[in-house]
Amino acid sequence: MTLRLTTMAFAVAALTLTACESVQQPVPPNTLVAAKVATAPNPTALAADPAWANAKALSVPLSGGANFGGKGETTASLKAVYSGDTLYMLVQYADPTHSVRRGPYQKQADGTWKQLKSADNKGGDENTYYEDKWAFIWNIGNSIKNWEKEGCAATCHEGQGKPFGNKYTASPGELGDIWHMKGSRTAPWGFVDDQYVDHTRYDAKANPNAGRKNEPGPPGPQGGEYKGVPLVDGKPQFMNRDARALTAGGTQYIKRGDEVPFDDSRFKPGDEVASFIINNLAGFDRGDVRVALSWKDGMYTSVVSRKLVTGSKFDVQFSDLKARYGFGFAAFDNAQVRHATGDDALFLVFGK
Repeated sequence: MTLRLTTMAFAVAALTLTACESVQQPVPPNTLVAAKVATAPNPTALAADPAWANAKALSVPLSGGANFGGKGETTASLKAVYSGDTLYMLVQYADPTHSVRRGPYQKQADGTWKQLKSADNKGGDENTYYEDKWAFIWNIGNSIKNWEKEGCAATCHEGQGKPFGNKYTASPGELGDIWHMKGSRTAPWGFVDDQYVDHTRYDAKANPNAGRKNEPGPPGPQGGEYKGVPLVDGKPQFMNRDARALTAGGTQYIKRGDEVPFDDSRFKPGDEVASFIINNLAGFDRGDVRVALSWKDGMYTSVVSRKLVTGSKFDVQFSDLKARYGFGFAAFDNAQVRHATGDDALFLVFGK
């Protein structure tokens, strides 16, 4: 009898332990949970894909930026799911204007061409003729020491010769992975610019971008995510092969391969044309992150995808699904550097 009761007691204890283990711990308010789904979302379906119903949104208030209806603030809604070897994220936030007009060339009344720039831009701080953007920064391997207290602010440093400061980490070995979506330069090809940040300090000549650096991308003089179109004899060197002005439905960019010699006779005073050529980042470290992007009725929606593990030393590796990954998020409304950000350290974890 005693043996039977002891056996039953062990059974009850085991059932109790199993029940306790099945109860999920409360998720901290600054944590985004990536839900595991059997079928990956279709990026082109955007928020309408049924996979997103399995994920809980994390609301991230953003402030301190330029524009956004004059208030400089908005709120981002983030969701995450994973399927197979890939992480997917749904990013949504309100932006009253769809800004893609990044420094176009405009034909003047006397027939000359001029690149548009706001009067208050003294260098690297354009908030009128620019594109909408957003950015994630990830703490690679928990190497950025002050992340728990400061979040992505640990990499931001005001002043130092720039209107909105510089980005770099505190010491060698501290690395951050930057996902920088540029609405007119990378999104048309379906990419987010995959960059990184290290401890390099700002120097106006030697290191004008401080710690913010580019991962390997298209090589040669036409490399990078884009290349500016120069003025030659007062006219743009290239135009898009369709020869359409921006006001006539032309694009704000020229895709590499679509550039042809400029024909000034196709344009009248007041017409605007693109001032840069964008490159396809496929096949390079810089092209690891993909995006499907839409702006409709004052709302941006992006579906982001990246392999959990890329193998690049410049990328965060989501190799341990039991770990948590620090990140920050910022949105830019028609602003070169004046982004709206949150104050809290944010984290991503993977659901079972």
